[in-house]
Amino acid sequence: MHKPAEESKTVEQNDLGVLSWTEELRRVAMAVSKKDRNPAANRQQLFYLLHWTADARGFGVTVGKGRDPESADELWTLDRALSKPPRFVSDEDRPILRLLWAERSFDTGLRAFGLGPRYGGEVLQLMAQTGRLCRKDDFSILALSAARPATLAWQLNADGRRIPLLRPDPAATLVIPLRAPWYLDVDKRLLGPLLVRGNQAVVARLFSLPPLSATAAALVGEALAEPALELPTDPEEASVSMRSIDVDPVPVLSLQTLTTHGNRGWREYFASFGGGPFDVALPVFRYADVEVVPDDARDFSILASGEMVRIVRRIAREELLMDELAAAGLEKIPGYVLQTFGKPPDNAYGLALETRWPALMREGLPGLRTAGWQIEFAADFRHRVLEVEAWDADLVESEGGWFDLDMGIIVEGERLPLAPLLAALFRRDGRWLDAGLLAQIEDREMIELVTPSSQRIGRIRAPAWRLKPLAGTLIDLFDGFSGGNTLRLSRFDAPRLAELNDSSRWRFRGQRDVQALADQLTAAQGIGHIDPPLGLGLELRHYQTEGLAWLQFLREQNLAGILADDMGLGKTAQTLAHLLLEKEAGRLDRPALIVLPTSLIFNWKNEAARFAPGLTILSLHGPERKSRFAEIIQHDVVLTTYPLLWRDAEELTRHRYHLLILDEAQTVKNARSQGAEVVRKISARHRLCLTGTPLENHLGELWSQFDFLLPGFLGSNQSFTKHWRTPIEKQGDVQRRELLARRVRPFILRRKKEEVARELPPKTIIVRKVELAGSQRDLYETVRVAMDEKVRDEIASRGFNRSQIVILDALLKLRQVCCDPRLVKARSAQKVKERAKLDLLMTMLPEQVEEGRRILLFSQFTSMLALIEKELKLAGIDYVILTGDTRDRETQVRRFQAGEVPVFLISLKTGGIGLNLTAADTVIHYDPWWNPAAENQATDRAHRLGQDKPVFVYKLIVAGSIEEKILALQERKAELAAQILSEDRGVDTKFGRDDIAALFAPLSG
Repeated sequence: MHKPAEESKTVEQNDLGVLSWTEELRRVAMAVSKKDRNPAANRQQLFYLLHWTADARGFGVTVGKGRDPESADELWTLDRALSKPPRFVSDEDRPILRLLWAERSFDTGLRAFGLGPRYGGEVLQLMAQTGRLCRKDDFSILALSAARPATLAWQLNADGRRIPLLRPDPAATLVIPLRAPWYLDVDKRLLGPLLVRGNQAVVARLFSLPPLSATAAALVGEALAEPALELPTDPEEASVSMRSIDVDPVPVLSLQTLTTHGNRGWREYFASFGGGPFDVALPVFRYADVEVVPDDARDFSILASGEMVRIVRRIAREELLMDELAAAGLEKIPGYVLQTFGKPPDNAYGLALETRWPALMREGLPGLRTAGWQIEFAADFRHRVLEVEAWDADLVESEGGWFDLDMGIIVEGERLPLAPLLAALFRRDGRWLDAGLLAQIEDREMIELVTPSSQRIGRIRAPAWRLKPLAGTLIDLFDGFSGGNTLRLSRFDAPRLAELNDSSRWRFRGQRDVQALADQLTAAQGIGHIDPPLGLGLELRHYQTEGLAWLQFLREQNLAGILADDMGLGKTAQTLAHLLLEKEAGRLDRPALIVLPTSLIFNWKNEAARFAPGLTILSLHGPERKSRFAEIIQHDVVLTTYPLLWRDAEELTRHRYHLLILDEAQTVKNARSQGAEVVRKISARHRLCLTGTPLENHLGELWSQFDFLLPGFLGSNQSFTKHWRTPIEKQGDVQRRELLARRVRPFILRRKKEEVARELPPKTIIVRKVELAGSQRDLYETVRVAMDEKVRDEIASRGFNRSQIVILDALLKLRQVCCDPRLVKARSAQKVKERAKLDLLMTMLPEQVEEGRRILLFSQFTSMLALIEKELKLAGIDYVILTGDTRDRETQVRRFQAGEVPVFLISLKTGGIGLNLTAADTVIHYDPWWNPAAENQATDRAHRLGQDKPVFVYKLIVAGSIEEKILALQERKAELAAQILSEDRGVDTKFGRDDIAALFAPLSG
């Protein structure tokens, strides 16, 4: 086939080996024509999309695959395309991809591969030769064209400063600033190299300069020994000479930790595509006010002010200094390794192993300093570790009885706050939060404290022996640390502050007053003798006298506390003695308000009348209380109950009190209850809690009481849960448990029965009385009146001896009403909701179980035991039961004796004899029996040979009822006891005619 003349011409090439642009256009057109005729041309292939920044100073290439440039998908995984080339990567693409990958950059801002100084021209030529180099904006093909000559000139920018400019001939739209520059003729879609007179490298350096003043532009021309075109003719500017620096260099090594978003791996570092910290050393040589990086061969520099300076380099000295770096193990990190947010430093040196940095810090840096290197540390450098020169602390009193504790360390002459450093340490190293692990930390171990990135210090070494006491005493404050430089402590935390007052460890200022208070609080547990009030009708045991002295100490120090003696040790008696002493001293000029469970109203009235008759008592209970509110101010002691608190809040909060006492204080364990809210609003000089169980179920109950006693001492409920309850209850944190115990100890006086057993008789009998109220009281009176009439009629018609069944039935119903109205079969009785004695029992049992008591509970009514069973299940208290229906008696006894359950329910008739239950130390008689011998035999199941613990016997009695009359009968008739010891034969052996009237007497009290 004959070719046209123009097609048969030999393709001409210029001296650069580049095709002429006319021949190239013809070649591209033919390629497109062939593609249209060839179906294979429609397969996927690579396209190279050229794009540039708005100021045309940055150029980049995006690589995409597709059937045409416009639909090409960007290709980001060139490394995979090179390692396992897919079908769309042709042989002519591979060298292009290798060059792009070798000179990739992450700071072009174009989301593209930059055209770098080494391979930019070569890769442009190869891409254009494929016929698949396109403009990114309109996807048109860019053709390779002939080289064009260009001249160098200066151009003024908007600020009047000069920028170097290349002027191609013929003119082109853009110049691509490579080491050998290229032009881009956008309108004609052509590109090619530029021919510039002079040294190509020098010209390329011009384009790396910032905009210059006229003077600087003239000096640049002089420095480069190249003609500077179009310079100003102003003689003053043109005559300015370049400043010369001729001094010895100061080598400076800056240590930094870079944040990377990936690295390609280097030496023994693994490649990390997720990024992370990377430690580097950045060396520079300071020639006066100019810094030169080691790889920079220039002998001039342009300062930020635009001034041009010439530097007389000491190359030999620089090389010797760099040899010192190499000897220390530092070597140049290739530019492709670090992928940072922003341009990575081009003078980064590193160690082959990251683990060698500590050794360099210890051993290498001293040698480098000796060789002349100055070492500087960036704030974020991970391996700088300094020693603490001194430790000090300031304790400053603030408002409301609080102290600000400012602990500090001196490092390189600078004082740093210690609190944030320790808070960060405790968060990142779990050993400090665990008592067992904390004890295993060797005192000699050096601990690193890391300063915030805003401080230049970096890392600080401190011996563990200085820090461990802080973790043991103030850990909750660090755990809840919310910022700042100080810790806030209550004055009531004085004892634990005193633990830190060691002159060998600290220079502690402002500690004297706190130490005095700490000494007082510490001594509070060992308060000595105090004379009881003159009017006390009770001889206090020695431990009760100590309790009275402790209560007086709290009042003197304006403190609050919890009297938490075991049940039966006389908390009520000690409190009454305290109140009476206050009155005799003239300090009880306002009433004392006592809040207590309803079941204890009678007990307080009764014991106050017996032991402290000098106190005037006002009981605000029952419907008639409203008429007595005006009398509050006229009495020494005012009694009210928890259920009535919120109802009477307006009247109770109207007055100010000398002392506010919560008996059975665990009753307000729910801080959000209405009663708990009211007691916090009552104004009183002093506050006191009485309870045998400061906490029953969880630490939140302890917090609730302290929030009433010492608001703020244990923080908010939320913070207390976070820093105390959760670690102690759920995580078993022994350290915090012990610390919390130390914190609250000065404010709790708790004596167990075992501690004072030598002062108690082997068997202590305690009568707990409760009053009937409401519909239960009405039911008792209804039954009493009806049974009294029926018994009288029966005796009148049949005689006393023949009326025994009717009499016993009548007495039985009254006793059932006392125990629980549900025992009475009448329909009206089933509707009664009040159960005074059962409420009293369920106040006692959880407390005793919490104390570790082992309890025998006797009742004559198996149906009553069944009701108690239900309550125990609701309270989550384990038990065994023994009645006439129990078949496996031995198993029940074995489980109790083995300590598997704390409560043994026993019917008096079934378990009163024949059992050895020495595991028990507490006996409760829920209802009294006529025969005291039967009760004594039941008590002796626990109080017998082999028992090594004091036994406490409780009798639960409804005041003024038939039960109280039964007790009176037991005391008055000794022969009655003798008769019942032999056999329970009948009514006549229990009481006679004269006793009937007393048994059916109306309720009293």
